[in-house]
Amino acid sequence: MENLILKNRNGDYYNMKKNFDNWLDDFKETIATWRYYTDFEKCFRNSFKIRTRLHTLNALIGSQDIENEFRQLVEDDPSILSVIPILLAKRENEILIQDADDILRFDFNNPNYTVDDYAEFMDKTGLFNMLQNHRLSNLYDYVYGVEVGMDTNARKNRTGDAMEDLIESYLLKYGLIIDKTYWKEMYKSDVQQKFGID
Repeated sequence: MENLILKNRNGDYYNMKKNFDNWLDDFKETIATWRYYTDFEKCFRNSFKIRTRLHTLNALIGSQDIENEFRQLVEDDPSILSVIPILLAKRENEILIQDADDILRFDFNNPNYTVDDYAEFMDKTGLFNMLQNHRLSNLYDYVYGVEVGMDTNARKNRTGDAMEDLIESYLLKYGLIIDKTYWKEMYKSDVQQKFGID
């Protein structure tokens, strides 16, 4: 048992006894729900949106003349450049490269370099090598896997949501009512208006 000396809003001090062992024993081993680990539906949506461009780039898999074929594909349809960043597990449309002399800013939505420069990007980042040497069978499945891997980063947001949902379930269990006796989320201005607290 631990004695805590606390101060309330009026500035008065009071004792509070807290048994930390009991409190720690109440902790759950996990807050992960069934959908916590990977949002497969989001991964599918993200991959499906760009499937046509990915299928176009599939023509490069195993190509013996990959640079020329890439140039031809881009000249026929420059929009295929927009899927290059996800092949490197990047969501940004602009990728910066520190070259020996300068910083290069490759824009994949609004091409700002020549097709030859984008071919050099593909070569120097290793994408041509990956495609040419049969390291994968198709880009759609590859990107789906990249999306699953990148979704692990979104898990930290799901952790916060899962904790909110868990706490809410306890509040509801004890008879509290949302927006009447408890509030899930409030802006600072809402707290000031509702409770008069700055």
